[in-house]
Amino acid sequence: MPLDQSLPARGVGRRGPLGTIRRLYLGHESMLLPLATFVIFLAAWEVGAIVGALDSFFFSSPSAIVAAGIVEMQLPRFWNDVFVSSSEFFIGYFLAVAVALPFGLLTGWFRRLHYWFDPWLSAFNATPRLALLPLVILWVGLGLWSKIVIVFLGVFFPVAINTFQGVRTVNRDLIEVSKTFGASIFMRLRSVVMPATLPFALVGMRVGIGRAVSGVIVAEFFTSQVGLGNMILRAGQRYEIDRLLFGALFITLLALLAFRGLSLIERRLTAWRPRVGSA
Repeated sequence: MPLDQSLPARGVGRRGPLGTIRRLYLGHESMLLPLATFVIFLAAWEVGAIVGALDSFFFSSPSAIVAAGIVEMQLPRFWNDVFVSSSEFFIGYFLAVAVALPFGLLTGWFRRLHYWFDPWLSAFNATPRLALLPLVILWVGLGLWSKIVIVFLGVFFPVAINTFQGVRTVNRDLIEVSKTFGASIFMRLRSVVMPATLPFALVGMRVGIGRAVSGVIVAEFFTSQVGLGNMILRAGQRYEIDRLLFGALFITLLALLAFRGLSLIERRLTAWRPRVGSA
């Protein structure tokens, strides 16, 4: 067939229903592919529970977890647990980021500060935060602040260390050019160092979300009578696997929302960076 006869037909196909579906898919591919894997996983889990391939006592089933979740979300106690755990997470997380970002910038920029603090950063970063929980309880008691301190310790070190490493990788030529134009130290930090360091800091903040969530939950196992961690602990003690898994999945959902929010912030703040990777 001649080339000029085949091109219109191809164009019509792209403008038809299949072309519309394809454009919608490509426009939402980043959401549809994870959703598809999630649906396949849940379907296999439900089928496995129905046919007996999975012991429902240990693994429950998606339908049973949903039913338990519907009952749980009608209780005021559950939303109080969500509020308490969220407060511990956000207060500890944002305090850690607010302290770690300038700390990482300063220790990365000033050589002597780096010499002073680097051994301490390495030592405390290698120390499990939960191993310090008894000491934290002695310092601040069993209330809200014990969980906030654990979250703070879990978030501070990855953000500070990543920010420090970001400063150390800044192109020296850019700094020399800014000095040639008479930029002060503050101007160099603001216009050259901070933009180049931001992607490293965001990686530390992303790592910190996971550490903060685990810190909240495990700390609530031992030091709290409220919170999602305590709810999961009580469900496990009573062998209520449906409630236990609902609580775990609900926490996972909250963590994913936090990751998503940070990704949106990252996309806005680093829009200048070139995109790499295959399509």
